Amino acid sequence: MSRQSTELHQPAGLSNKYNNLKDILKGMGSVLIALSGGVDSVFLIRVAHDVLGDKVLAVTCDSPSFPKEEKEFAQSMAKKYGFRHRVVKTHEVEDDAYAANPSNRCYFCRQVMYGDLEAIAQEEGLAYICDGFNFSDQGDYRPGRTAALEKKVRSPLFEAGLTKEDIRWLARELGLTNWDRPASACLASRIPYGSRVTPEKLQQIEQAEGFIRSLGFRQVRVRHHDKLARIETDPQEFFLFLESQNYVKISQKLKELGFKFVTLDLQGYRTGSLNEEILPKNN
Repeated sequence: MSRQSTELHQPAGLSNKYNNLKDILKGMGSVLIALSGGVDSVFLIRVAHDVLGDKVLAVTCDSPSFPKEEKEFAQSMAKKYGFRHRVVKTHEVEDDAYAANPSNRCYFCRQVMYGDLEAIAQEEGLAYICDGFNFSDQGDYRPGRTAALEKKVRSPLFEAGLTKEDIRWLARELGLTNWDRPASACLASRIPYGSRVTPEKLQQIEQAEGFIRSLGFRQVRVRHHDKLARIETDPQEFFLFLESQNYVKISQKLKELGFKFVTLDLQGYRTGSLNEEILPKNN
């Protein structure tokens, strides 16, 4: 790590965790890593590539539930940093168990995805499949984690004890340009449980969020409640709705996309807000 690391506020125990991560990857010998373009997976692949070289393959899944912008960003990261990279079509939306959108929808998605990755790993002769699950992800509702454990997917960041804060700090030290990029998630996570996931809804969401981001918003989610679009963004960006009458432009665009009502959630953006309907409420 650079000298600059001693001049910044370094999270406690970070050097040991970082060295532990490299030892874990070295012990694996060869890996396939699911690359979403987020800081976790890009950081993991960068370190794995440093340790294992061409014995690392990054794979990005391409489906209607994965934003095209994220796929293109993942491709740009692979090209920029010289990772071996493949894009593979996945078909979870065609799986009725997934499309029905139960509260454990992510489980069925991951089952399909890890099955596809398993076939590629065997074809490439790679010993392990890895994901970007980290120590900070434990508290969230993640049914996809069950599928990962069933498929024996490894989580080196978690195994090394690295938190999200650790990962962003190390990514910055390694010069990764996406170290502070906002978190992303599959487009289906914008659709309330029990409301069917369709390619049409996913496209609506993708186009709506893309338009809002084009106006300067950094973090945005458009929750799809049939005819109602509920926009979540960072409260610090609420002023942007008034700037140049963006609220008018957003309302017009989303209605063109098929929504009848367009609302702003005054609680602002929070991860997994649709899980609030199924998780126990704190008294």
